[in-house]
Amino acid sequence: MAETSAATPAAAAPASSPPVALKKGALVRLNLKAYASSLEAAASVSAAPAYVVQGPGEILSIKGEYAQLRWRRPVPDVWLRLDQLEPWNEG
Repeated sequence: MAETSAATPAAAAPASSPPVALKKGALVRLNLKAYASSLEAAASVSAAPAYVVQGPGEILSIKGEYAQLRWRRPVPDVWLRLDQLEPWNEG
């Protein structure tokens, strides 16, 4: 019993906010801090365009840790890592 009660407070301790599960069809925007230090940013010839930071982009497909995104502009779809995306909030 002592082991159970010792484990209970640790399990009940609040964790940091869990990451939001992004799904197909979700509206997202680029988290510029996460993107800035990434391999994708290093491979890019210029800074990320404003529309990817402002959003919204729609997730078309998810494969592994990457999401295919379509923006509401006449530009090609792109693949970005899920940890570089955050939910888009209108406002």
